[in-house]
Amino acid sequence: MKKEVIFVLIDGFADWESAFLAAALNGGVTLMQNSGELKYIAKTMSITKEPVCSIGGFQVIPDYDIDTMPADYAALVLIGGTGWNSEKVELLAPLVSKAIERKAVVGGICMGSVYLGMHGFLNEVRHTSNTLDFLKTMAGEHYTGEARYVEAQVVSDGGIVTSNGSGYLEFTKEILILLNADTLENIDAYYNFNKLGLCEFMKMQG
Repeated sequence: MKKEVIFVLIDGFADWESAFLAAALNGGVTLMQNSGELKYIAKTMSITKEPVCSIGGFQVIPDYDIDTMPADYAALVLIGGTGWNSEKVELLAPLVSKAIERKAVVGGICMGSVYLGMHGFLNEVRHTSNTLDFLKTMAGEHYTGEARYVEAQVVSDGGIVTSNGSGYLEFTKEILILLNADTLENIDAYYNFNKLGLCEFMKMQG
């Protein structure tokens, strides 16, 4: 049975931040030519099951809400966007805490990483976000992990993966590696193909 990777989507979510990871999980890292049986399936959740709308105008009906979330899943991925400052997202903090406690992979990209900082989840792990100053300003007093901040596209530590908003491909790669979704060779190829583009990728192939 495929394990679920659950994407947390809030109104105004950033379409591009989930696209490459979800496609690699659902379609295979080599997109329909995966090296073995697919291990994962992408699912979505939000605070309620009401449709959420992306920055690009795509509407998604979440598979789960807070009350119907399964007890077992492989990863919880917080996708950034414009809605992470609303009061209602506070309801998600216990869900993140439980995911970390049960050692599921937890990912936060862009404002998703800020949310993790806002609730103290980054204080004991190396991490990144949309610059340290931005993170300190947005996360507030519960963020005390400045010494563990790394200026990088993506940082993975202790099962928590964080990225700035432009690091969606690096974010995808690190989560795929943590999930052992395919061979390292295939994951690298997926990353390079999308990062470099077809022409440069083909030159690399020789």
